[in-house]
Amino acid sequence: MITSTANAQVKNLIQLMKKAKARRDQGLFVVEGKKMFAEVPADRLQQVYVSESFLATTENQALLEGKQYEVLSDSVYKTVSDTQTPQGILCLVKIPQYTKEELFQGDQTHLLILESIQDPGNLGTMFRTGEGAGISGVIMNRTTVDLFNPKTIRSTMGSIYRVPFFVTDDLPQMLRELQEKGVHLYAAHLRGTMSYDEPDYHTATGFLIGNEGNGLSDGIADMADTYIRIPMEGQVESLNAAIAATLLMYEVNRQRRS
Repeated sequence: MITSTANAQVKNLIQLMKKAKARRDQGLFVVEGKKMFAEVPADRLQQVYVSESFLATTENQALLEGKQYEVLSDSVYKTVSDTQTPQGILCLVKIPQYTKEELFQGDQTHLLILESIQDPGNLGTMFRTGEGAGISGVIMNRTTVDLFNPKTIRSTMGSIYRVPFFVTDDLPQMLRELQEKGVHLYAAHLRGTMSYDEPDYHTATGFLIGNEGNGLSDGIADMADTYIRIPMEGQVESLNAAIAATLLMYEVNRQRRS
């Protein structure tokens, strides 16, 4: 059992929790909780850590059957954990790598394209609802919040294991490539005159979603083929970025199901 926070493994866990650079350098991220642990693809699971008290129940012991794991004292585990009420299990998972080609599925392409999203919860929610809506992938620019931030990972509720993604250093060039492949780009924008449920989304589709505070930059918005808007009642000007993205993705899902 590891009983000291001076332990090298514990120090590394803390670095992986807190620093995106450490996650990038090691190609690993941290997952907490029983559900998230149970859904980790076997080939991506690197290391498992449990608290001393986690082993007190036969149910938890059964969850670990056939797995190698390290035990941390409860006090050390609490130091490492990123949650208020730790469940007592966390693991290191290999960061998946996807090519941009894997996100393209011909006419069935359904992409969420994010510019500088800053809230980890919003990003994680977009992955979760995106999986539910059947998207083919998420494209992000480099200034979008780190996908492997522990708060983002929790918000994905496991979708991080299943939704392909690609981080681009040159978003304008990426948009040009998508348009060359026949992907119609829609910008969710206050200047939109067409309601989001008017276009026909049966062909390759990509939605541009901008920063929570500033929306899409003018340069990126101008690359869209069509501006769309979400009608608002009352005095509300716009919706939370994740909620707006959800409405758009599920409209594609609705049309393609019918």
